Amino acid sequence: MLKAVILIGGPQKGTRFRPLSFEVPKPLFPVAGVPMIQHHIESCAQVPGMQEILLIGFYQPDESLTQFLEAAQQEFNLPVRYLQEFAPLGTGGGLYHFRDQILAGSPEAFFVLNADVCSDFPLNAMLDAHRCQPHPFLLLGTTANRTQSLNYGCIVENPETHEVLHYVEKPSTFISDIINCGIYLFSPEALKPLRDVFQRNQQDRQLEDSPGLWPGAGTIRLEQDVFSALAGQGQIYVHLTDGIWSQIKSAGSALYASRLYLSRYQFTHPERLAKHTPGGPRIRGNVYIHPTAKVAPSAVLGPNVSIGKGVTVGEGVRLRESIVLHGATLQEHTCVLHSIVGWGSTVGRWARVEGTPNDPNPNDPRARMDSESLFKDGKLLPAITILGCRVRIPAEVLILNSIVLPHKELSRSFTNQIIL
Repeated sequence: MLKAVILIGGPQKGTRFRPLSFEVPKPLFPVAGVPMIQHHIESCAQVPGMQEILLIGFYQPDESLTQFLEAAQQEFNLPVRYLQEFAPLGTGGGLYHFRDQILAGSPEAFFVLNADVCSDFPLNAMLDAHRCQPHPFLLLGTTANRTQSLNYGCIVENPETHEVLHYVEKPSTFISDIINCGIYLFSPEALKPLRDVFQRNQQDRQLEDSPGLWPGAGTIRLEQDVFSALAGQGQIYVHLTDGIWSQIKSAGSALYASRLYLSRYQFTHPERLAKHTPGGPRIRGNVYIHPTAKVAPSAVLGPNVSIGKGVTVGEGVRLRESIVLHGATLQEHTCVLHSIVGWGSTVGRWARVEGTPNDPNPNDPRARMDSESLFKDGKLLPAITILGCRVRIPAEVLILNSIVLPHKELSRSFTNQIIL
């Protein structure tokens, strides 16, 4: 029997995802037409013996999260539950705090997945590796180039046994080109080192202050407190993958992840991809269109476009490398490139909304998405354009490399600006 835990974080995280995370919890943001963590759940549900999926985080269980959990349980015929932390507990604290729920039913092992990653989730391959060579911790790893590896947890492995000999989270100098994917398979024994960290945190606090339970003792960082400490002791191993993988830390990386998932749909969910039909819009490449969207036949869509529920796309619209969210309207002859159009927003006729992609170097097979910074030397860097919720763009204007906060009604063109 197996379980899976998805770490979804909380509202204090995902600040680089604003203004999109103002309207919906980041884990529920649509990527390739479905909520971000639905890709995780779909992969977990396909593992034989999976009995339960637990979401752990610090979000308040609002209506959107409750509806998602109910729909997921019905679709996958699996218990999918949300366990809310009493405070942000780090990547390992929630696992220890909810250890009884995780271990209920005596699972053989349990997967742990960070919500903000895009992957093909080779969970069955990880399970096979674990069963051939059982150890408390199995990490999924991939490769990055020397420069970008500094932005991730770096793994030094024994190339013969795949034991993790050394682990450093975001090192200051080059350690290894093998990086941590944020996808793990733990045996029940993996919770013992988390208990040791909790007890050590509590003892350190008691030495400094008055005795008594300290809530901060529950904050455990898997990467620094566990992986770095146990590396080289025969407890942590790595399974390498050459499949798709990317972090989803910003709106630009969400657009890139949407492209990866849309491409993967050709093999996993071909029914989700729009097809060119007589009298329908022209489809170029991989495009997702929600069944309730209304798209004019003269529109040209793709490649790498996702159109959400209730969206209206007018005559002559050109849409490429973009996500259009629930209820948005693109009026006649608009052009939207490398952008995210927010919920309920309207782009007027003949307007142009365009951003600048920040994709990995296509000539470097180990290149990853850069950690995007919005500003440099006090100036907004070129990036994808984001229209927040219920933004109104008038006819015949240009919005280029800009971020428009929710509920704004513009009257002119903007370039390289944040419109408050």
